[in-house]
Amino acid sequence: MSFEQNLAEIEDRIFRACQKAERDDRPELVAVSKRQPEGRIDAALSAGVRVFGENRVQEAQERWSARRETYPDLKLRLIGPLQSKKSEDAVALFDTIDVLDREKLCRTIADAVQKLGRSPEILVQVNTGEEPQKAGVSPDGVEDLLATAREHGLNVVGLMCIPPVEEPAGPHFALLA
Repeated sequence: MSFEQNLAEIEDRIFRACQKAERDDRPELVAVSKRQPEGRIDAALSAGVRVFGENRVQEAQERWSARRETYPDLKLRLIGPLQSKKSEDAVALFDTIDVLDREKLCRTIADAVQKLGRSPEILVQVNTGEEPQKAGVSPDGVEDLLATAREHGLNVVGLMCIPPVEEPAGPHFALLA
């Protein structure tokens, strides 16, 4: 099956799920491009995919910096953990940073926003399952982290979580809501 056929099937599944849920707004499809060969990235771009998720800043810089000129409507999301020392690079490249999980990162992202004059959308990562191997602020720390992010003028647009694999996802998303 070609990339275009796979994409059409996924888009159709999203459409049907939205109809079933009686949703008028469609979720944004994010193609996770980490570790994908360049040919697959080119196929996705040729098929019209414009939103990509990457989990490493340096790899994303190598992959996407030049492509930004060719695809001005490209949107990049950082979906992997962010080290504070990489905040400036992340702010320079990504349109959305999905992994704000600690106060120190609020400060370093805010410093980068000030320096670069660029303010990506931010999602606060919540470790709803309180799993020690996962990043994210604990549910009881969300309010304090949000307050810190607001104090630093960050463009926080929402919350995100990755529920534990062995648990139903619904209660975790309900907790975020």
